[in-house]
Amino acid sequence: MLAATHPAPAAVVTALALVFALGVGLDAGRTVLVTAAVAAGQLSVGWSNDWLDAARDRHVGRPDKPTVTGDVTPRLLRTGAFVALGACVVLSFATGLVPGLLHLAAVASAWSYNARLKATALSWLPYAVSFGLLPAFVVAAAGDGRVVAGWTVGAAALLGVGAHLANVLPDLEDDDATGVRGLPHRLGRRAASVLAPVVLAAGSVVILLGPPGAPAGPSAVLAGGAVVLAVAAGAVGLLRPRSRAPFLLSLAVAAVCVAQLVLAADAVALPG
Repeated sequence: MLAATHPAPAAVVTALALVFALGVGLDAGRTVLVTAAVAAGQLSVGWSNDWLDAARDRHVGRPDKPTVTGDVTPRLLRTGAFVALGACVVLSFATGLVPGLLHLAAVASAWSYNARLKATALSWLPYAVSFGLLPAFVVAAAGDGRVVAGWTVGAAALLGVGAHLANVLPDLEDDDATGVRGLPHRLGRRAASVLAPVVLAAGSVVILLGPPGAPAGPSAVLAGGAVVLAVAAGAVGLLRPRSRAPFLLSLAVAAVCVAQLVLAADAVALPG
C-alpha cells in the first residue's frame, strides 16, 4: 500500500504544504490540519492512480507496481482511495469553508487526471490546477484575510506542468501500448524531453523575480543553476532523447524550484 501511494511525489507535495504553512505563519493546530489534509489527499490520488491503472500495468508487466506483483489488489486500493478521500474532505473543511473548497478542487483535479485526462491533450491541466491551488489553499487556511501572491500560483503551476512532462518520460512506450496518449506522448519523446526542463526553469525564474524587492542572493544562485541544468537537459533531450539524462536533469531542476519555494515561503501571502 505504501508503494502504491507514489511515495516520493506525495512526500514532496506534503512537505511543500508544510513549508508554506510555516512560512505563512499558521499556528500549530492549523499547520497540522493543512499538512494532514494534503497528506490524505495525496494518499487518495496515489491509490486511485494505481487502482484505475491496474489493468494497464498488468498488460505491460510493470514490475514496480504492487498490483502487478500481487502484493495488493485493485479492490483494496479502491477502498483505500475512498477512505483517504473521505479523511481529506473532513480535514480540508476543518480549516474553513473557502480553504476546504480550494483544496478539494485541487484533489478533484488530480483525480480527473487519473480517471480520464491523462490520456488526452489536456493531461497537463490537472497538474497546473492542482499545484497552483496548493499555496492558495494554505494561505486561505490562515483565515486572516491575506491572499496568495500571484507569482506563487504561477510558479507552482509551472512546477506542476514541468513535473508532469518529466514524470512520464520513462513510461512513454508503456503508456502508448495501453492507449494513454497525453500531451507528452503527442509531442513525442524528443520534444517532451526538451520542453520539461524549459517549463521548470521558467518556474524557477518566476520564483526569483516574483517576490517584492531585489531578488534574494540564494534564490538567484539556485535560478542560475536551474537554467544551466535546463539547458543541459534540453540539449541531451534534443540529441539523445532515449537517454535517461533528460529525465534525471529535469528532476534536478524541479528540486531546485522546490528549494526556491522553500526559501521564499514567507512571501507567498499578501495583505488582503
